[in-house]
Amino acid sequence: MVEKLYLEEEKRVEKKYLLKLGSRMIKYKSLNTSQEFIRILKKKKLNTKYFTVYFDKNSNNLEKKRKFLNISFVMKKKIGNAVIRNKIKRKLKAAVQKVFLEKHNINLNYTYIVFGKNNVYKDKFSLIYHEMNKTFEKVKQTTN
Repeated sequence: MVEKLYLEEEKRVEKKYLLKLGSRMIKYKSLNTSQEFIRILKKKKLNTKYFTVYFDKNSNNLEKKRKFLNISFVMKKKIGNAVIRNKIKRKLKAAVQKVFLEKHNINLNYTYIVFGKNNVYKDKFSLIYHEMNKTFEKVKQTTN
């Protein structure tokens, strides 16, 4: 019963947060070719309980001001059915969005691949957000 109340409260908080964001949301640009994925998967990575982030500097740095974030969210089919995988992706996207808007820790000149894990589905959004924030702070430190 208590868990159900917590889940309902978490859903309300997520809904309010997404409504507040409105038109300020950053656009995501996903990777298209398998060569891009392979190139980035050979570069640096950070592991956490909830996800693994692979990152590398963009190869085309011609544009000074980028208006989109080069990021892909990937799930293995082992994790569960499509509903569970999509829920995990939505939570991770919301966490990235919140980190970008509030903390500005995400560098737009980098390309990221986020591999979600099963723990995201079970745990609260606030825990995932804090882990995402710490991870992108580490990424920022390693890139400087």
